[in-house]
Amino acid sequence: MEESSKVIHAIYTDDDVLMAAVKKVRAERYHIEEIYTPFPVHGLDKAMGLAPTRLAITAFIYGVIGLVVATVMMDYIMIEDWPQNIGGKPSFSYIEGMPAFVPIMFELTVFFSAHLMVITFYLRSKLWPFKEAENPDVRTTDDHFLMEISAGHNIDEQFDILRNTGAVEVTLIDKAH
Repeated sequence: MEESSKVIHAIYTDDDVLMAAVKKVRAERYHIEEIYTPFPVHGLDKAMGLAPTRLAITAFIYGVIGLVVATVMMDYIMIEDWPQNIGGKPSFSYIEGMPAFVPIMFELTVFFSAHLMVITFYLRSKLWPFKEAENPDVRTTDDHFLMEISAGHNIDEQFDILRNTGAVEVTLIDKAH
């Protein structure tokens, strides 16, 4: 059986203890596969050494797309297709009527950014309807934290390090099964 299919699960009951354990495990140069928590833990991504998310960049791009769609849509509808005199606002030039269109531009910018970000997040996270949960221990949805690390050649040493970091339970799991 291959060593690479084995992982060690360390269960913690406190997020501060988990943060200290992550720093200790990283200092020992062990690879952390995943951490499962019942709630977001501030600073955990940085402690794990994860790259910053690019979701903010996509939010900006989606907002710009929404602004362009709003501008093109309003120019076509209110100026080209069916110009109307509404409250004395000019209907022969988009630029002159633009102050009246600012709320629509804002709303479509936010709409596109929010909705496309959610869709991007779900696709990137591989979350879709009827997807089976990948959570290895049901307790992590309530009040426990689970650190999953790759099992190395010296498993006893890894067990000792994890127990010394405050893990209440440490088990070796074969992911092949």
